[in-house]
Amino acid sequence: MFERARQDFAGLVTRAGFHSLRLVRASGEHCMVRRGVAEPPSLTQDVGAMLTVRRDGVEAYAATSDISAAGLQRALDAAGELAARIAAHGLVDMRALPPPREQSRYASPGAQDAFPGLAERFALLAEVCADMPADARIVNHTAYLAHQYQEQLYLNSAGAEQWQAQRFVYPGLSVTAFDGSDSQTRTFGGFGSGQQGGFEVVARLGFAAAAPRVADEALQLLLAPNVPAGITDLLLMPDQMMLQIHESVGHPLELDRILGDERNYAGTSFVKLEDFGHYRYGSPLLNITFDPGIPQELGSYGHDDDGQPAGKAFLIRDGILQRPLGGALSQFRSGLPGVANSRASGWNRAPIDRMANLNLEPGDHTLAQLVAGIERGVLMSTNRSWSIDDARNKFQFGCEWGRLIEDGELRGVVKNPNYRGVSANFWRSLAAVGDAGTFEVHGTLYCGKGEPNQIVRVGHASPACVFRQVEVFGGAA
Repeated sequence: MFERARQDFAGLVTRAGFHSLRLVRASGEHCMVRRGVAEPPSLTQDVGAMLTVRRDGVEAYAATSDISAAGLQRALDAAGELAARIAAHGLVDMRALPPPREQSRYASPGAQDAFPGLAERFALLAEVCADMPADARIVNHTAYLAHQYQEQLYLNSAGAEQWQAQRFVYPGLSVTAFDGSDSQTRTFGGFGSGQQGGFEVVARLGFAAAAPRVADEALQLLLAPNVPAGITDLLLMPDQMMLQIHESVGHPLELDRILGDERNYAGTSFVKLEDFGHYRYGSPLLNITFDPGIPQELGSYGHDDDGQPAGKAFLIRDGILQRPLGGALSQFRSGLPGVANSRASGWNRAPIDRMANLNLEPGDHTLAQLVAGIERGVLMSTNRSWSIDDARNKFQFGCEWGRLIEDGELRGVVKNPNYRGVSANFWRSLAAVGDAGTFEVHGTLYCGKGEPNQIVRVGHASPACVFRQVEVFGGAA
């Protein structure tokens, strides 16, 4: 299919000065066993192409599921006609924006290796469920395994040719315990900890042996008191740092949002164009990078969906804001340096500024040292709820699991741990950053943005981190 597309692209005819093709083939399978009973698998297949032209300084596009030569030509003609109609109303003259010319190939580790069949995957899930302890308080448990495969070819009239093949794997567990008056759920992995790779992701995450621990923690939460309310130190584990980075760094730094493109849908940002280069976003310990080069992370790729080569760049260095999450078009509009993050959710969506891999660089504290440095505080792990205002500034996040810290030692489990803050102040309270031994790769496939809405995969890797004097609260007494 991709070789035929190369040949068909060479034969396309247009009056536009520049045109491109982005062909995407995607498939997915999701298997689940609930309380020892297999549920019907979900299977998806999707193929299509986006044709883009630049004409008279404007860019227009059209998508099609007909990937024959005639279908591609019709879509290209439609894009050209649209460009001609809107040329008089263009807000940005794109004739000075150079087209990408690079040629490359990129693949996830093990992306094209054979993946176990449905029978083998359901057998694994049944074994995981069988490891659940026999306790009447465990009223529901599920084990699931999803994987997605995507292959993409980008071609343009300037000579670019970029092929990418990626596999995304999501093993997950959920256990709910109920004692007659309270219910608590504890989870592992799943759609908050997916990774790129082959079936080895399942073993790397420790999925097969996780059920007894997850179930035990759900039962512990039933017996635990609510987290005490007050102002205290906060130790966030990497699986919660993922959400913190995503909501209060990633979305505020999207350049199209700062330029106003998302204002009527997902909101604006408290960050301003003039902040880059000098605004103190966090303490000197805060170093945030855009890094599409960690192979197993969900947002790793060679080129973005507009054909720009991807590489590591600091967005925040030593607490100072350096550059936004803006692709080639947003960089052209704003005059600011950005990154290769123009991304689309599929063949029938145009690329826009999105997060990819947004990571917090490790520090020099072991987990034991992080705990030892806290006189009074709370450890929180695994996101359960989130709320943030439309400027991505004031937030309130909840977690599944908490433990008190007293005099530098971990104490009892607490349930319903929540915390709130303001992005512009919260990151300045960062007091200690974990080392490489606390660093974990997480990610989600459910980052939404754009009109029409686009759901994309993003990766967030982070060590454990300590924040001083944070407002913490729990459930009712």
